[in-house]
Amino acid sequence: MLLLHGWDPLKPTTPYWFTIGGGVETGETVAQAGSRELREEVGIQLPAEALGEPVATNTIEFEWGGCRIIQHQTFFAVGVDRVEVSFANQEQLELETISAHGWWYSDELEATGQAAHVTIPGLLRQAVDAINLRQAS
Repeated sequence: MLLLHGWDPLKPTTPYWFTIGGGVETGETVAQAGSRELREEVGIQLPAEALGEPVATNTIEFEWGGCRIIQHQTFFAVGVDRVEVSFANQEQLELETISAHGWWYSDELEATGQAAHVTIPGLLRQAVDAINLRQAS
């Protein structure tokens, strides 16, 4: 899975790996927001309908930039043969707090202890299962 490497702006010495994502803007569906975030954060252009059905949802709580955040998340998974990742459309704060991208297997990420949240390795497993199921159909 494609993940981003970054940090809380108040804790730059504690980097972690996290999923591509962001907020839903007024008038957007969750899938439209997912499509937009893919384009903005990593330069991947896919129409919302190409994302398919969500593979998981959850709610997590964390602190970032000194603020307590409760985040309701919806995850999509799309299989790709090859993509060119670009940070050209990121907002300034993203450019300042994201250093790299990487392709990860869930077990390898889990072993590093560097996932942004304990749920991410399991979400990667769910995403791979969903992609494999779609490809088998």
